[in-house]
Amino acid sequence: MGTGHPDGRPVPRTTSCGDCHADVVARYSKDYHARKAPCGGCHNPHRVYAPEEISGDEMNRVCSGCHRKHAITASHSRWLPQAELHLGAITCVTCHSKAENYVITIYIVKRPGRSVTARPAPATFAELKRVAGTDTVQTLIDRNRDGYISLNELRLFNRTAAYGELSLRGMLTPVKPTHSFQTFDNRWDCTFCHASGPETMQTSFVAFPERNGTYRQVAVEKGAVLDTLHTIPNFYLTGATRNDDLDKLGLLIIAGGLVMPVGHGFLRFLTRKNRR
Repeated sequence: MGTGHPDGRPVPRTTSCGDCHADVVARYSKDYHARKAPCGGCHNPHRVYAPEEISGDEMNRVCSGCHRKHAITASHSRWLPQAELHLGAITCVTCHSKAENYVITIYIVKRPGRSVTARPAPATFAELKRVAGTDTVQTLIDRNRDGYISLNELRLFNRTAAYGELSLRGMLTPVKPTHSFQTFDNRWDCTFCHASGPETMQTSFVAFPERNGTYRQVAVEKGAVLDTLHTIPNFYLTGATRNDDLDKLGLLIIAGGLVMPVGHGFLRFLTRKNRR
């Protein structure tokens, strides 16, 4: 058989995810999901991107391939107020994966049609290009093109009437999710998201869609999430404006208020024999 014959050529070896991601496969194999879905059940091997390159909605669509939306909303409604609203502002893996860190990812969204009830979806590259008039859709917000978005630029975007149905929507997204899925006890506590305060949740990015369907993150000035009235409407953090110095002052005031009754009671106890 000649070397030019198709049957005489070397047969390529079939690769597997474990060839490059052995540690991930080993971790995932211990998870309950491994019995239900292989790697390809969630990941398209021909479209593999880092978490920051896809939208939070796309992350959630992976989960909804098996977990139906109405069932998810119903189960969360048993303990989570306004479950549908909350589930739209957070990725599933934020609560069900022990990620290394979390950030607020801000998307430019467009309300479909003229519906006032439909949930706004991330605007596509083509939609933003039509509004911006250029392929550099980042300039819709990053007016000075410095690769950094200030609070004033976010406010200006919200106040620009020419943008019409475009607005901003924030989602709590993981920086690096793991492949061990479970429900963590602290995720049942509202303070996991809403009382994270100024330390963690000030880290935010605006994710701009690219022509190929991925997203590119641009850093935002600290405080974008806390400035809720101007940057991300309807997104709030209880205790976000907490100040450590004021906390200490409050404790001193409380301690000072206890000095008199406690001190008075203690002195009466010491002088009880004299009163007799």
